[in-house]
Amino acid sequence: MTTTTHKTTTAAEPLAAAAEETRQVRRRRRLAPGRRLPATRIAGPAVVLALWVVASAAGLLDPGAIPAPWTVLETAGRLWGAGTLPDDILTSLQRAATGFAIGLTVGILLALASGLTRTGEALIDGTVNLNRAIPTLGLIPLFILWLGIGETFKIAIIAIVVYIPIYLNTHAALSGIDSRFVELAEVQDLSKYQFIRQVVIPGALPGFFVGLRLGVTGSWLGLVVLEQINATSGLGYMMFQAQNYGQTDVILVGLVVYGIFGLISDSAVRIVERRVLSWRRTLSS
Repeated sequence: MTTTTHKTTTAAEPLAAAAEETRQVRRRRRLAPGRRLPATRIAGPAVVLALWVVASAAGLLDPGAIPAPWTVLETAGRLWGAGTLPDDILTSLQRAATGFAIGLTVGILLALASGLTRTGEALIDGTVNLNRAIPTLGLIPLFILWLGIGETFKIAIIAIVVYIPIYLNTHAALSGIDSRFVELAEVQDLSKYQFIRQVVIPGALPGFFVGLRLGVTGSWLGLVVLEQINATSGLGYMMFQAQNYGQTDVILVGLVVYGIFGLISDSAVRIVERRVLSWRRTLSS
């Protein structure tokens, strides 16, 4: 009789554990934001576009100030057929990509040197924060005197705009590793190299990706301004010329292209982030 009771209790334990896990899952679902909606990244822009179409069709917008979407699309087709829009897009992409690559490399190297060594932190962190306190676009006149009005100063400014958020977020993530992980690494008798590779770097990746997204956005924001200063090509130059001739539709074409590239680049970073950090369980997942 005792043996039978013991077997019954043992068989009931998995069921009780499964029921408890189900209750915990339901509790998390109740507190979470809810199930992820499809196409969430384009839902907002789609709503804005729909409102723009409706307002233009109803005559609520001044065509001289805000042309209709079909007018902007027609202008984009005309510029593309003339060959000016593809050339300007290619020039802007080259500038943004070069400046971003340099800023990304500098930001990562400085963050690693400052976040992993006390000497690096003493020499680098204060300097970067001083640079952050100075408006980057305010450096444009000085960089023009140093580097001229060619491509070099534009790429340098974009690199500065990019490296600062990448450095700040990566450095903060490296410095904010939980001390319990340090104690666990000591218990496992990890070497310093193993600790950095297996604990510190993976733990800092969430902060790095935050800085990466800010850096991507910053590269496009800096490009908009820089291409309107002594430039002879690029989307910003196209928009500046359109301003002189009162071509609002051309300006909107440039803004739409900037917005599309910004959305695509940010989405690409998000996709990489989700794959690299697939081990992390958050409300967004």
